[in-house]
Amino acid sequence: MEMRKLGNTDLKTAPVVFGGNVFGWTLNEKESLRMLDEVLDNGLNTIDTADVYSRWANGNEGGESESIIGKWMQDRGTRDKVTIITKVGSDMGQGHKDLTEKYILQAAEKSLKRLKTDRIDLYLTHWDDDKTPVEETLQAYEKLIKAGKVRYIGASNLSAERLQASLSASEELGIPRYEVFQPGYNLYDREEFENGVAGICRENGLGVIPYFSLGSGFLTGKYRSKADLEGKDRAPMVKKYLDDRGTRILEAVDQVAERHNISQASVALAWLIQQPLVTAPIASATQSRHLAAFQEALSAELNEEDILQLNDASAYSPEE
Repeated sequence: MEMRKLGNTDLKTAPVVFGGNVFGWTLNEKESLRMLDEVLDNGLNTIDTADVYSRWANGNEGGESESIIGKWMQDRGTRDKVTIITKVGSDMGQGHKDLTEKYILQAAEKSLKRLKTDRIDLYLTHWDDDKTPVEETLQAYEKLIKAGKVRYIGASNLSAERLQASLSASEELGIPRYEVFQPGYNLYDREEFENGVAGICRENGLGVIPYFSLGSGFLTGKYRSKADLEGKDRAPMVKKYLDDRGTRILEAVDQVAERHNISQASVALAWLIQQPLVTAPIASATQSRHLAAFQEALSAELNEEDILQLNDASAYSPEE
């Protein structure tokens, strides 16, 4: 399988990153461990998680995903076979986002303990904390890198202004910089990334690993009406896609999928994989057949006609 370099690092990833937000949420521990086995068997070597996964589920307090991944790596002896991405900065019960040095250093230790490992391959700022100077946040990461507890750093959900400020601060202070950016980006959600941080990522050679690659499942084609969302965990996240533009996008995805005899999910992932700025989209799976869609996406070669059709159907305007 083709391996792609994650920005200016020595980390290499398969063209799809597995999203660990499902562990301890829509998959219980036993199901999660089995899925992780299948992920590795399918040649996927990078797993994305966060300390806050999956705090939103009933009975959870956060850290469940990291703990399951840690158990799997320890029990299966797989630590050196995978690249682990985790994040810091979300509200873990303190009532606010936090990127202070003190908090980051403490949170990193907790993540390392849950993951049962001595290092985090890629540690991301999860959400911005605009009360903390970017210099303080970056200097905290520098301490972790110097201690060998973190290899590289990246960011998610930063505005263009804060991302540029962070990169500038790293250069001015001569300290580690963000090498990877994780935006919300898919066929429907294009505008914020493309008109925001995309240029900064291009100019600075940042790796790009989009989340919500399948629009919380919308781009798989299984949610086409409000009735399809009844009783579904992802309903609050998917309902925004049920508009005229969403319908146009699904029609185009359906047609491309039929031409190539692959699933709709594979088309949506393949579109991202073939975007020049994208290193590897993040996608989750709860069943073996979902992983089969990843393999289809990896082998699919959308042609110019396919890309143009998808781009036209997903085109956005200020009115939409």
